[in-house]
Amino acid sequence: MKSLVDHLSQYAAYHRDPRNIASHFIGIPMIVVAVAVLLSRPEWAMGGLWLSPAVIVALFSAWFYLRLELALGVLMTVLMGLSVWAGHALAAQSTMVWLSSGVGLFVVGWVIQFVGHYYEGKKPAFVDDVSGLIVGPLFVVAEVAFLLGLRQGLKQQIEERSGPVVRRDLKPRQI
Repeated sequence: MKSLVDHLSQYAAYHRDPRNIASHFIGIPMIVVAVAVLLSRPEWAMGGLWLSPAVIVALFSAWFYLRLELALGVLMTVLMGLSVWAGHALAAQSTMVWLSSGVGLFVVGWVIQFVGHYYEGKKPAFVDDVSGLIVGPLFVVAEVAFLLGLRQGLKQQIEERSGPVVRRDLKPRQI
């Protein structure tokens, strides 16, 4: 199994421009919540608890994150729980509210992602490795930690493999 550093370094290699990273701070949470919204129907009551496809996906995601590292895994589990809670709240609304909020968040989140990758000049990581879809939210949380001055050892390990974060200048387009 790949380590935390392996996963984050591989993902980071596609995300070295600060504008792309910034776009992920907005786009990825929107996509995660959108998926939670869209997968919160149907839901089933089981012994006083509710279960939905969103809960199942969140549990598998939490398992993935916890296997990589306990501290970040617990934080990711809490964040996934909040996303599922928000998804459940929106799914409890009318079908129009549920679908429009879920699809709207999903589409706008991906548009923001692709704008960031335009600045990066690279395709999204999941194109080459589908695990990028689950590593993306973890990458965002790690990048927030780095901005707060936390986990500098992890940041250094990632940058040793992927290089530093640097702004890439766009080349003028040929007409």
